[in-house]
Amino acid sequence: VINESQKQQLESVSYSSRYALGLFYEAGTQIDVPWAAQYITDNPCIRFISIDNKKRNIESPEIGPSVVVHTTVTFGSEHLDSDPAEVQQLILSHLEKIVPSLPKPAGIKCQKWRYSQVTKAVPNCSGQMILHTQPLLICGGDGFTRSNFEGCIDSAMSLAEAVKSHL
Repeated sequence: VINESQKQQLESVSYSSRYALGLFYEAGTQIDVPWAAQYITDNPCIRFISIDNKKRNIESPEIGPSVVVHTTVTFGSEHLDSDPAEVQQLILSHLEKIVPSLPKPAGIKCQKWRYSQVTKAVPNCSGQMILHTQPLLICGGDGFTRSNFEGCIDSAMSLAEAVKSHL
């Protein structure tokens, strides 16, 4: 469906890799930190921590809190093909040093993002690429702009304009 030029452009996109760790607690568990989210700049493993229900302002006595941890790009790249159980333990050991007061979670989920954020988008692109016109096939997303909210909005607007022009 796609031509060689389009294929080369799509293959030129690159992404960072990361891990995310979710800690899930029973209802009534208190997580005693004075923040809802924290960006970490001085740790080789952890880049971001949030008390997710606080961050989203949905604290409830019926639902237990959750903590979300994102790793650094470097850590994600270095451990991309490591054993997930070992990676989980490494992240937990770093987290314990940053937030030693965290209670023991009822559940843990460690998620590898092989393709996390765009580091190099499709070059010279307006936020989308028309792959085929009959039938209309368009692709878009942050791989055609940049990995942030504005990049996603720019791509969505570009996609909408492209579809509109083919109606």
